[in-house]
Amino acid sequence: MPDTNQATSHLDQLRDMTVIVADTGDIEAIRKAEPIDATTNPSLILKAAKVESYAPLIAEAIAATERSGKSEAQIIDDAIDRITVRFGSEILSIIPGRVSVEVDARLSYDTTAIVSKAQKLIGLFADAGIGPDRVLIKTAATWEGIRAAEILEGEGINCNITLLFAFAQARASAEAGAFLISPFVGRILDWYKKTNPDVTYTAENDPGVASVTEIYRYYKDHGFPTVVMGASFRNADEIRALAGCDRLTISPDLLAELDDAQGPLPRMLEDNGASKSPDAKMTEAEFRWEMNQDAMATEKLAEGIRGFAAAHDELVEIVRKLL
Repeated sequence: MPDTNQATSHLDQLRDMTVIVADTGDIEAIRKAEPIDATTNPSLILKAAKVESYAPLIAEAIAATERSGKSEAQIIDDAIDRITVRFGSEILSIIPGRVSVEVDARLSYDTTAIVSKAQKLIGLFADAGIGPDRVLIKTAATWEGIRAAEILEGEGINCNITLLFAFAQARASAEAGAFLISPFVGRILDWYKKTNPDVTYTAENDPGVASVTEIYRYYKDHGFPTVVMGASFRNADEIRALAGCDRLTISPDLLAELDDAQGPLPRMLEDNGASKSPDAKMTEAEFRWEMNQDAMATEKLAEGIRGFAAAHDELVEIVRKLL
């Protein structure tokens, strides 16, 4: 007789509580992980672009780029958009859910430009036969990025607000009607470890875990439908501490670690339904003041935008050589 009490891995138990999203641009890693959704960013696309096996995919995207009447910069920009969509389309061929694709980080402080770029990406996906219901547009959690998400959501284009480190960003995103937010657990921990080198951080006092827990409870208590997707994990204990969160986007190595781990995995976050009335909508002045008062969030947001912009610039050089 089979053992009905046979232990299941932490990953299997997590799947019963949380939607698992693969945090990688590596198509083969996604195929192996079998997630519901997948998320990419400029750094992940750049890393995948350097893998020889993906050279034909990149060549195909570049070949489809219209060049007549355009400057070199415009051609490269279009080629990168097509590479992003080509990777996204390939990922969607092996997952049942959605893929998140990022708007150029250099546009993070320009609402109009973010909206225009998002519309273009959605149009390129449509050309590939993929509807907006399978794509999330990622934009940084600047005031301008959140306003762009508000416009896009009104057009039926769902958004993933990324580089999110502060409660103010989370509250403004929910009030804007964003489909999903990605609080960066590990990057918050990085800042606190650097700032407080004498403190030992565990899952119990991890400031990134505490931030996501606060946001999750605020959303559920106030009835916000915006999805909370913890991201940027440094260790598996951070993930276990957020079991029950709406979604968790996890790198392939941590997915493998969770798959190898056995034993009970308790649910840590639970939606008990709305019990509080919504607060008055946050103003731009309130948002900017709260961000100013949060050194960690201000520094990590700027650092993240610079990092994604640098990855984009490196991808530009790769494409320039291939044109």
